[in-house]
Amino acid sequence: MEKVVTLAHGAGGKQTAELIDQVFKAHFSNPEFTADDAAVLDVGDGKIAMSTDGFIVSPYEFNGGNIGKLSICGTVNDLACMGAKPLYLTCSFVIEEGFPLEKLEEIASYMEETAAEAGVKIVAGDTKVAGKGQVDRIFITTTGVGKLQEGVHTSGAFAKPGDAVIVTGDIGRHGCTILLAREDLGIDADVKSDCAPLWGTVESMIKTTKDIHVIRDATRGGVGTVLYEIAEESHVGIRLDAEKIPVEGAVQGVCSMLGLDPLYLANEGTLVVFAPQKEAAALVETLQKGKYSKNAAVIGEVTDAMPGKVTLKTEIGSETLLPLPGGELLPRIC
Repeated sequence: MEKVVTLAHGAGGKQTAELIDQVFKAHFSNPEFTADDAAVLDVGDGKIAMSTDGFIVSPYEFNGGNIGKLSICGTVNDLACMGAKPLYLTCSFVIEEGFPLEKLEEIASYMEETAAEAGVKIVAGDTKVAGKGQVDRIFITTTGVGKLQEGVHTSGAFAKPGDAVIVTGDIGRHGCTILLAREDLGIDADVKSDCAPLWGTVESMIKTTKDIHVIRDATRGGVGTVLYEIAEESHVGIRLDAEKIPVEGAVQGVCSMLGLDPLYLANEGTLVVFAPQKEAAALVETLQKGKYSKNAAVIGEVTDAMPGKVTLKTEIGSETLLPLPGGELLPRIC
């Protein structure tokens, strides 16, 4: 039977990792090839970070933004996760024939506004128009370059036993928003995407301390998937405390109705941070003063037990193994 690409290969879980390892890494591997959100590159008189991201969200408009805002935030945040100040972006559009020009201008306006907030310039791009039905309305790809800040060294491979696990905000809002925006569930809930540019959030953290080991953008697959990636890359165990994980009430309500776990819903304005326990209180205090990180919290710790696994202390005090992320939960959330 012929092997084919499935939607699960794009969900950010086990199948995505296998696709990257078996196809892309196998053909593209080089000393700079990375599993992190952006590559860190030496350019002689310093280091830069470089990242690219494609956005095919459906629907392209949602409560809290649209695909244009998302395309800026996604790449800016990937650069920020490496401790790099975002500087320049390029963008590529694939637009379906018949797409309303008024909506295209609205998307461009969101991009302009978000880029200005993030402090980046959009300096080049490309436009393609596809025939009716060849794409789903509009796809955008952005590529970004940022300058690495001195003394910052983050990677999914740098987590250490004893680290605190921090989230910079409540989880699952973007994935939940996209679910509700599809209008086929009949659920009326006031949920707004957390989509936001987060360089300011990261900058505030590295001004507090540069002793930060990991910063990851918990997008596809959510916090749970990101934690499994880090546990595997760093060969450590991770223990979470369910009672400490911030989840907005409306998001928890939707998840309860549909049998979903907020840990596996996408975020577009929430980071996962690993830092030594001695730095955790100061980092959370700083984050809680920020525009996009008022709900920051320590949700767990890194251990040397069960490397590659993530466990969860439940509300009733028992400890369970967090399920391995896999399959397709929410297609087209970014």
